[in-house]
Amino acid sequence: MTQPIGIFDSGVGGLSVAKEIRQLLPLEDILYYADSAYCPYGDKDPAIIRQRERVITEFLLQQGAKMIVVACNTASSAGLEELRELCNLPIIGMEPGVKPAIAATRNGKIGVLATSVTIAGDRFASLVKRYAENNVVINQPCPGLVELIEQGKLNDPKTREILQGFLSPMLEQGVDTVVLGCTHYPFLRPLIEEMAGPDVMVIDTGLAVAHQVTRILDEHNLAVTEGTAGRDLFFTSGSEALVAKVIRDLWLRDNIVVKSIPLHPEK
Repeated sequence: MTQPIGIFDSGVGGLSVAKEIRQLLPLEDILYYADSAYCPYGDKDPAIIRQRERVITEFLLQQGAKMIVVACNTASSAGLEELRELCNLPIIGMEPGVKPAIAATRNGKIGVLATSVTIAGDRFASLVKRYAENNVVINQPCPGLVELIEQGKLNDPKTREILQGFLSPMLEQGVDTVVLGCTHYPFLRPLIEEMAGPDVMVIDTGLAVAHQVTRILDEHNLAVTEGTAGRDLFFTSGSEALVAKVIRDLWLRDNIVVKSIPLHPEK
């Protein structure tokens, strides 16, 4: 196996980014780690999130990863800079698509669906200050939504109910652009677009991150340029059976194997 791209998230949400990477880079091997036993990150102390990031990154490096993609807005907000200080290989993170949302909005009102940790973080505050200071930004934490996606309940009545509760207040305030500030939420994009209506643009940054991965691999001469189709390897800290079922549904392949490797906290 060639050196793989290591990708991780609190659970299966980062697959929305991994799928974009797979589409752009069909020859690359991908290692994906779903930290399902600790999901969601959005309600946890940032110190715990940083601890999980360190042990997962160390695992991916042990598997030979040539790059780490932190496919989680919450983890990027909590500990991306620390990871970059600890590692001497490319580390790519996520941030909510505030910049493209400001470029797209027609009335200067955008809504951001994200976790509490992401919204409260310095990275998000800096993002809003840089790009949206003269606009209306309505932030909406979405407790409970990640858990439903982790269970594969993408069109469940309960999912619809709580999503409507998060969307309605910002739509009533006139937002014309909604940012999906968590990598889990793109799997609900069809539902969000249905609820928001055709006049509201929905933005996520998965494809932009995949393009960034491509650029960084080229800059560091790390890209695979010939050979057979890359392999996809999946790991989780949770239940192999439960996580595998959801990953198969989201990755749209039946022959997926998920190996459970708990990765105990560092001492």
